[in-house]
Amino acid sequence: MSPNNPVILRHASGHASFANARAMEMAGIDRNTPDPRGGEIVRDENGDPIGAFRETAQGLLGPARENAAPADPRRQAVLAAEEVLSKGITSFQDAGSGFGTIDLLKDMVDNNELGVRLWIMIRASNDRLRENLADYRMIGYANNMLTVRAIKVTIDGALGSHGAWLLEPYNDLPTSVGLNTSPIPQLRVTAELAAANDYQLCVHAIGDRANREALDVFEAAYGANQSDADMRWRVEHSQHLHPDDIPRFGQLGVIASMEGVHATSDGPWVEEKLGEQRAREGAYVWQSLMRTGAVVTNGTDAPVEDVDPIASYYATVSRMTNQGWKFYPQQAMSRIEALESYTINGAYAAFEEDLKGTLTPGKLADITVLSKDILTVPEEEIPTAEVVYTIVGGEIKYRR
Repeated sequence: MSPNNPVILRHASGHASFANARAMEMAGIDRNTPDPRGGEIVRDENGDPIGAFRETAQGLLGPARENAAPADPRRQAVLAAEEVLSKGITSFQDAGSGFGTIDLLKDMVDNNELGVRLWIMIRASNDRLRENLADYRMIGYANNMLTVRAIKVTIDGALGSHGAWLLEPYNDLPTSVGLNTSPIPQLRVTAELAAANDYQLCVHAIGDRANREALDVFEAAYGANQSDADMRWRVEHSQHLHPDDIPRFGQLGVIASMEGVHATSDGPWVEEKLGEQRAREGAYVWQSLMRTGAVVTNGTDAPVEDVDPIASYYATVSRMTNQGWKFYPQQAMSRIEALESYTINGAYAAFEEDLKGTLTPGKLADITVLSKDILTVPEEEIPTAEVVYTIVGGEIKYRR
């Protein structure tokens, strides 16, 4: 359709991209281009690239993007803040920004340009972390509008792109166990830096192998820094777990930072990827995790999913897919458990439970008013609830 112009499409998950022949030509990609570590150039039976790039291989397409019109990051941040406030979000946990983005957001907070509270994880190389962690740690900056106290590392990809790192091969791709996108020895160094500088470590892990590796690193770091230390390190997603590793979340005090809506949007094809047993025993097992004493939080992984918490809340209590059937509903949360996962548990996962998460005198007056009581309306009515007001610090930031 577009042989003379480069076309690059990025998958919603962020874990795969698709390029046409012109884009690959501009990027210098051909059958002789090797796969980068942690990524794959998908090829046909002759070894020629077909235009699909998994995980870190997406970076090879950079030269084809050089002439694209640059975005305005300040405008992007303003639009993002407007979007999340309109969806009833008073605090946003940003799962990985560079130092330059943090500088920009700090400046915007200083100028009162955003209106939503930000809690940010730093994504950077170990060398850059070593140089800058001490200078960037901020807790409750500007009347609790900005906190920087966590580090983000991604050690595998997504299930949909066969990038989640598994202990056993994919059912529908027996030649693959997924991809390890960041070396585990490198993660151990990051863990040492996080502990030494009093940062939380937040590791993206979707597959059961990735989760096990992350828990192993956490356990070693916890042991080296006194087992009773309140570190609150997090596994971001915790989507597919081996049954042996589920109890470790509660035993170690590791937070399972999950997204309810992923269970229902992924549900129609999880068994295809994992098989029935692995899906039943380890996929989005919220109740199994909570029974171990683990804290489970909720979110949407925007922009992979719409940032709307009501849709994710509904998925959490119903496990209802868009095809009209429920994905292992025995793992669904009760309505109050789901509400806690979005409020007090999210605050706890950020060391902010003394400031946020419940309607309590003395806490920040961050309040979302809905058009319906999602604790009591019939389950099927939950998605029709709308945000009437979003209040941050006692000030109405959004009005329907």
